[in-house]
Amino acid sequence: MNLVLQVPSDVALRESTAQQLARPLDADHIAAVRALCPTTSRVETIDAYAVRFLDVDQAAGDAQTRTAVEHYCATKGLDASWVPARPLSAFRLLAMDMDSTLITIECIDEIADFCGLKAEVSAITEAAMRGEIPDFSESLRRRVALLQGLEAAVLERVYEERVRLSPGAETLLAGARAAGLKTLLVSGGFTFFTEKLRARLGLDAAYANTLEIVDGKLTGRVLGEIVDGAVKARHVVDTCAAMGVAPETAIAMGDGSNDLPMMAKAGLSVAYRAKPKVRAGASVALDHAGLDGVLRLFV
Repeated sequence: MNLVLQVPSDVALRESTAQQLARPLDADHIAAVRALCPTTSRVETIDAYAVRFLDVDQAAGDAQTRTAVEHYCATKGLDASWVPARPLSAFRLLAMDMDSTLITIECIDEIADFCGLKAEVSAITEAAMRGEIPDFSESLRRRVALLQGLEAAVLERVYEERVRLSPGAETLLAGARAAGLKTLLVSGGFTFFTEKLRARLGLDAAYANTLEIVDGKLTGRVLGEIVDGAVKARHVVDTCAAMGVAPETAIAMGDGSNDLPMMAKAGLSVAYRAKPKVRAGASVALDHAGLDGVLRLFV
């Protein structure tokens, strides 16, 4: 088992609106973590922003080491990921959530801002993502109903004015494609946004919910099957089946509780800036590094 230690890279910060300079991984942090991992045989430099501790013993009884490392990293703004030694090309599919994962916003909250209901809708969104509202479909219907009568032209404004890719997103996608992975965007959000991102980023497929629009206005309803957690998982499994590969060759990334079912199907699950429940259920968590940090998890 390897331990990857990293901080936000210059690539991630360039691809974000962050007004700060990337700081290389501090040698003192590397030394401190190495001291907490006495069985580590070698430390390998990945780049200026990450190192890999090789062959870290995670046998029974080593939970204390992992806890100590994660506590140290949490207090120092570092990401620590425990991963087997394998190349990215061992995987065949990268499946991503959209809102607050591939992009920095929750689209429905920003849509609601145009009718003065952002706080109310955001509260429901946050509760749903934390898993406090178990029925995602019901929470989505409640939020969409509040948008009834809003001009559909608002959707274009949200996309143009507020949708921003998460730091490192384009670098991650380029790296995944170079390694031969297909890309899947599977979202509890809306097709208006997923289709634009699919075309813009060259994604292989995208699935989301369709807002009903009549006479240029939102009706407050969603058409067809709602893409909830179970449907997300089904799309990942079906996509893998169509590719002729096992779900274990998929990487699934998300931030909310409705991402947990698809993450459970994947061979590697990544919690990105995620809610505590999702972090606890994921293979690895990135709280500080950008999406390009996923690429550093592989040898």
